[in-house]
Amino acid sequence: MPLLHKKGFDVTLDQSWFSEIHPATGSAFSLKLKGTLHEAQSPYQRIAVHATEAFGHLMAIDGYIMLSTRDNFLYHEMMAHPALFTHPEPKRVLIVGGGDCGTLREVLKHPDVETVIQVDIDAEVTRAAERYFPELCVSNHDPRAQLRFDDGIAWVKNAEPDSYDVIIVDSTDPVGPAEGLFAEPFLRDCHRALSADGLLVQQSESPLFHLDGILLPLHRALHAASFADTHTLHFPQCVYPSGWWTATLARKTGRVSDFREADAAAKPFATEYYNAEIHRAALATPEFMQRALAEST
Repeated sequence: MPLLHKKGFDVTLDQSWFSEIHPATGSAFSLKLKGTLHEAQSPYQRIAVHATEAFGHLMAIDGYIMLSTRDNFLYHEMMAHPALFTHPEPKRVLIVGGGDCGTLREVLKHPDVETVIQVDIDAEVTRAAERYFPELCVSNHDPRAQLRFDDGIAWVKNAEPDSYDVIIVDSTDPVGPAEGLFAEPFLRDCHRALSADGLLVQQSESPLFHLDGILLPLHRALHAASFADTHTLHFPQCVYPSGWWTATLARKTGRVSDFREADAAAKPFATEYYNAEIHRAALATPEFMQRALAEST
């Protein structure tokens, strides 16, 4: 059992705690539970929802934390708004993954978006979100939204050229069903499916824990897939490994750092975290990552 050190005492974390342990990094994250609300084995993965004492509801897939009531706004806002305020005129959006529907809700806050197709392989994730995270699903019946339960890799592969202005890859960790979403063939298909000024955003894990294994290979794969510019945005995420998370943007033309700052500052909707200043700050790249990216290219 992991130990909690407090005022000189070792307290064993019993079964009333949820712990996500990362042996490779010698770290763990734990939350005190009130109880388990839901457990289901889908054809693809095991889904659980727990009630916690401090973070509201907690969804885990195959033992890995996906979201909590308390801090999911950080991730969902940063997966949606930077990309949509970077594209000059985003009207057609595809979300690959995103079964909890939080990113869909944020995308649909943009009044100029005309259509959003969300393709997630596992309907059970959405069913759990509808029941235990209903606040994330309030836009599921927006007439601009289409929810499809299908293979996102195959969906993009079969898409016609110039089908989407923005593709958001809101995936789980790159294992199991999500592994192919980080691979060059899928990214090439995304490039083809995007409009001439199209933009891709991919959740890209922690720069502290996953720089060599995920972030650097992702940047290389995006350039190999013919994207002209890539840039990783940084934001806090308490319940994810290291508490530091990223979203990597890639443009077919232009620079990712050029965004519609005036429009972001005058956004006609409420957010909890995102604003123009946050967007600008998230573009800053730490020195160690700058060196690693320079050496990797």
